[in-house]
Amino acid sequence: MSVLVFVESKDGKFSKAAFEAVSYGNKIGTTTVITFGDASDDVLAGLGNYGASKVLVNKSVDGKNEQQLTRLIHAAAEATGAETVVMIQDQLGKAIAPRVAARMNAGHISGAVALPDTSNGFVVKTYVYSGKAFANVKVNTPKRVISLVSNALAPVATGGSASVEVFNADLGDAKIKVKEMKSQGAGVPLPEAELVVSAGRGLKGPENWGIVEDLAKALGATTACSRPVADIGWRPHHEHVGQTGVAIRPNLYIAAGISGAIQHLAGVNSSKTIVVINTDSEAPFFKAANYGVVGDAFDVLPRLTEAINKFKAAQ
Repeated sequence: MSVLVFVESKDGKFSKAAFEAVSYGNKIGTTTVITFGDASDDVLAGLGNYGASKVLVNKSVDGKNEQQLTRLIHAAAEATGAETVVMIQDQLGKAIAPRVAARMNAGHISGAVALPDTSNGFVVKTYVYSGKAFANVKVNTPKRVISLVSNALAPVATGGSASVEVFNADLGDAKIKVKEMKSQGAGVPLPEAELVVSAGRGLKGPENWGIVEDLAKALGATTACSRPVADIGWRPHHEHVGQTGVAIRPNLYIAAGISGAIQHLAGVNSSKTIVVINTDSEAPFFKAANYGVVGDAFDVLPRLTEAINKFKAAQ
């Protein structure tokens, strides 16, 4: 089966989620990658370590223009005869995947968390209802587009190297012009983070966020927050996790001073391990936690940070 995987590089590098998508495609069939930007040939060829046989790179497309990116992916799918297109279900993937599927007359599988089962057609397991349940989606069209959830399947290194070719296509005129892009800052983006430390109104004010950041630094984690914290301006909105914010699937999610309303749980309940710290032993979050600490975050977080730093120093 011919597979096309779309990934983007940032600052000349590919994220772990990109390696996951390439590795996922390699497990389905012969994989070609389509990308854009200024990553070096060595970096592009390195995608072969995760199963890509060839990397097509376009140097002229506007990476902010979703219409042109859609045309680029469709053109690459036509040129390679791809039966399956795979991309990451991030903000860009959510905007592009349905458009690519429409152009290809393909079925679209959103939120894939497992490899396709081809024993009886083409069936892919996805998460639904904000991660509260799973569905097995069968695609009956000859072609399909799969949006893969980050951190669903670990990337597998194969030790290979991919050939790199420049790929040009008629991308048409840009009908949308992006005038400004604001960066979310340094660090691992929340959808790609494996470790996340989050806090809510139990921190009592933005001036107390240092204990959250100290723990995150000790763990090498990304910081997050609940919706009320973002709404009142204590933390930037891109840190808001939950049903109306960013949905995440980290290996470890530490929540301090968050009660665990259902809207918050909807965005984090796919985390592999959840640790809850709260003074209220009846907080609903404890029912979803793998580990719970009934205690004051102002006491627990500094002690946890100290213990982690001592452990690391002893290594």
